[in-house]
Amino acid sequence: MIFLAADHAGYRLKEIVKSFLTFLNMEFEDLGADTDESTDDYPDYAKKLVKKMKKKNDRGFLFCGSGVGMCMAANRYKEIRAATAGSEHAVIMSRIENDANVLCLASRLTNEHAAKRFIKLFLDTPFSGESRYKRRVKKLDSR
Repeated sequence: MIFLAADHAGYRLKEIVKSFLTFLNMEFEDLGADTDESTDDYPDYAKKLVKKMKKKNDRGFLFCGSGVGMCMAANRYKEIRAATAGSEHAVIMSRIENDANVLCLASRLTNEHAAKRFIKLFLDTPFSGESRYKRRVKKLDSR
């Protein structure tokens, strides 16, 4: 399952991504926010998302102004490996080497085209499964 959550700053980009996922015929659950009014806090939405992620193949997308706050909040939780979408290469490597399961997008820095590309790369890129990467991911998940 794919889960989406955003604070007020990420609301508009989240809505664009929802339309894109619908176009791709991907099933997802929107966990909020439901407005771009500044009445919320990003840690609350990160927590909602990570609490929903129960299965190994679940993926999450978090949206805030810089992507950094959501990433920091999500990575506080066991078995969550969140990465920021700074470039296509970073997104690909987050999946190949780190088996990232959450991608955090910066709504104030990411245009619609880049966001769609990052989402598609994140969903399509598999974890390599090499023993050295498995060993490292295991250490991340044991914190």
